[in-house]
Parts: sequence; structure tokens; C-alpha cells
Amino acid sequence: QVQLEESGGGSAQAGGSLRLSCVARGSDIRGICMGWFREVAGKEREGIAVHYDDESTYVTDSAKGRFTIYRNKLNHTAYLQMNDLKVEDSGTYYCVAGIRGCYSAFERPHSIGRLAGYWGQGIQVIVSS
Repeated sequence: QVQLEESGGGSAQAGGSLRLSCVARGSDIRGICMGWFREVAGKEREGIAVHYDDESTYVTDSAKGRFTIYRNKLNHTAYLQMNDLKVEDSGTYYCVAGIRGCYSAFERPHSIGRLAGYWGQGIQVIVSS
């Protein structure tokens, strides 16, 4: 069992920055991906960024060049650095620790159901113009 604790959300002005953190706690947190999904009312959760166990990363096109994901495996923490925020970045961000299906869930459309893993409770990000 893995528990995820998110922090760092809140409000920012467009053009500003926020950093989200996610700490994974549990008995077996090896071999997992860690990443973030964003949920906006009325839309499917969208994969924003993921750090794979092999150290490679993926960031969705709308956030490339602005968002960076990195991870400290020693303290089981993933970070999403969000720069040059836009109003459309607003939403609820969910941290995920994936056991299987990470690639499909994050990089293939409408494939979130392929992800087996653990979810955080979500954290709000509000970007105002």
C-alpha cells in the first residue's frame, strides 16, 4: 500500500510559478512511475507530466518548456515545477504513483483506465489573469 501526500498548490498570477510536491509513503515504492494528472470540471483527467522509473520523463505538449518534473528517489518525492503559468493551467492536480500502465495512461489519449496504482487526494491550482 502506498499513500501520497501532495503539497504546494494554491493561487498564482498568469506568468508566475508554483511547485507541486508529492511524497510517497509505503512498504514498497520501487519500480513505480510518479506523475501528475489535471482535472477540470466536465473533462477527463489529463496526464500532465510523469517521471518514469528509468529516469526518463514526459510532459504534455501544452506544458512543454514551462513545466518540469523531477524526482528524488531517496526520499520518494516527485516535484512538478510550473513556470510561466497560464489561466488554462488551473485545475485540480492529482499525484499518481503508477505500478503498471504509466506510459499508456500519460502518453496515449483516453487511456487513463490502463493505469494501476495509487492516487493522491488532489490539490487545487488557480491561475488568474
